[in-house]
Amino acid sequence: MLDFDACRRAAESRDARFDGIFFTGVHTTGIYCRPSCPAITPKRENVSFYRTAAEAQAAGLRACRRCRPDVAPGSPEWNIRADLAGRAMRLISDGVVDREGVAGLAGRLGYTERHVYRTLLAEVGASPIALARAQRAHTSRILLETTELPITEVAFAAGFASIRQFNDTIRVAFDRTPRELRTQAHTKRRPTLGAIELRLAYRRPADLAGIFDFLGTRAIPGVEEMDGATYRRSLALPNGTGVAELTPDDGFVRVTLRLADLRDLSAAVARCRMLFDLDADSAAIDEALGDGPLAPYVAARPGMRVPGAVSGDELAVRAILGQQISVVAARNLAGKLTAAFGKPLDEPVGGVTHTFPSAAALAAVDPSEFPMPRARQRALHELTSRLADGTVRLDAGADRDETRSALLDVPGIGPWTADYISMRVLGDPDVFLASDLGVRKGMARAGLPDDSRGATEYAERWRPWRSYAQVHLWALLGQRIATSPTVGSTHGALLSQHNPDRSIS
Repeated sequence: MLDFDACRRAAESRDARFDGIFFTGVHTTGIYCRPSCPAITPKRENVSFYRTAAEAQAAGLRACRRCRPDVAPGSPEWNIRADLAGRAMRLISDGVVDREGVAGLAGRLGYTERHVYRTLLAEVGASPIALARAQRAHTSRILLETTELPITEVAFAAGFASIRQFNDTIRVAFDRTPRELRTQAHTKRRPTLGAIELRLAYRRPADLAGIFDFLGTRAIPGVEEMDGATYRRSLALPNGTGVAELTPDDGFVRVTLRLADLRDLSAAVARCRMLFDLDADSAAIDEALGDGPLAPYVAARPGMRVPGAVSGDELAVRAILGQQISVVAARNLAGKLTAAFGKPLDEPVGGVTHTFPSAAALAAVDPSEFPMPRARQRALHELTSRLADGTVRLDAGADRDETRSALLDVPGIGPWTADYISMRVLGDPDVFLASDLGVRKGMARAGLPDDSRGATEYAERWRPWRSYAQVHLWALLGQRIATSPTVGSTHGALLSQHNPDRSIS
């Protein structure tokens, strides 16, 4: 439950760090705002605080037109939490309710619909349907303001089942009709269908340059590329393919999405946010890690983020490919697999021409065709087969403990690979790869125990942010430190991770 006094203090100070963590409802005006909204702070007796925009809308409030709370950064809580509510929130953000209904959401989570409903109502104050409806309203607003798509098509692209439901939801959420939203938009709409430009907000500080360096160094030919300051990559989405172009800016990331099917907008946005760890609570993380030997490094690189993934299956395959070889070799190997088994895009963008091969496509290949040692061929075939048949699930709602056990059951996957996948795919903020060579060297450089046991024991003081401490340790070994003019923070090139899993070597 929210602490009223703590929320009140944050709202009175207009603290932007709490944007997206809770929302301020003003009953006299019938609106809800970000904590940082510049409007005059209302009287105490006229205010309530809500955990989600959906909860505020369920209370009969509409989004403030001044601070636009519907485009605030997401709450870091739902990325951190590994319980049922956290898993459900991640799946809803990925559009599962729109595609599969509440029954599909419950099936993925392994609980009854009634239990999922009661859990979300207790934890976030809104039902799965209400949460999905709030997300559809936000998606609709983006499409209305940034594209020339006919309004009726906007409704179905955003996931609404009927025009009436669409109109009613938009009026409740924004106190405007869809046509009024479009007319009053100050953004320039694009006539080309499927191309959408938007901004993804994040909390300061944010050392996004470190993630851009990380992804650029590992960019797979045909799937990803760095074009100046812009990172571009293909996306395999539930209803089709897409290409995302992301460029860091001051306070947000500029994104251009080219989607074969506009119903994939919510999923594409959710996966881009996950890839760049945009919902992290940087201030809380830096405060926790900045007390002790890491203090000077945290101060030099505030807002360090943990790189995520747009596809769990892709990241797991890449983790196998990278075992016992260099980053450059792994990147080239992934490029060969993409050229041979990836799906060509109908409309390539720059050097992005394919989507990464699906697990099903790789599972259908004779392992002997993979250009790698025989033991790793078998490991890759076994992993992709289990991903394809659902024995191993790596989606936004996967249970971390169950997934780790399922991965360790795959011949050729050891603790390093399983934990690395948990950190990047499942967003686990508390992974520590004690056997990783880069981590051990980083510990030594910071004057800390560098043997596996000593490092593990010392890292206990960094809970629950050991994943972020680990990225700082990797960054200690970077060859350069520079200042990013667009993000406004220092950064270092992240170390090429060394994978000590030797069960397939």
